[in-house]
Amino acid sequence: MQSKKTPSDKERLDQIIAEARRKRELQEKTYRERALKMFPWICARCGREFAGKRLRELTVHHKDHNHDNNPPDGSNWELLCIYCHDNEHTKYLDEEWFEAPKPGGEKGPPSTYRPFAGLDALLKEKK
Repeated sequence: MQSKKTPSDKERLDQIIAEARRKRELQEKTYRERALKMFPWICARCGREFAGKRLRELTVHHKDHNHDNNPPDGSNWELLCIYCHDNEHTKYLDEEWFEAPKPGGEKGPPSTYRPFAGLDALLKEKK
C-alpha cells in the first residue's frame, strides 16, 4: 500500500509565502525599471543625483502608498533616495503615534510659562 505524502501546513504556508515574495519581486522589478526609464536619476526630495553603482540607492516611492497602483504614465511614482524614502514612511508612523489635534479641539495654549515676562521693566530700571 502506497501512502501519499501530503505537505504539512507549515510547508504549504512556506510555499505560499515564497510565491508571494517572487511575485512581489517581479512586480517591483518591472515598475522600477519603467520608473528609471521615465524619470531622471535624481531624488525628488533632496535633489541628489545617482549613477553607476549608487543607482541602487534610488528607490521608487508610491505617492498613495499603494504598491498595486502602477499606472503606465508613472503618475503614482517618484524616485527617492533610500534616506528620503525612509523619512517619508517614518512621517506616517510618527503621525500614528503623535496624533495631531483636530481643528477646534485645542484646550488652550500648550504652555503658560513666559520667560521674558517683565523683562521690559527690568531693562527700564537699569537705565
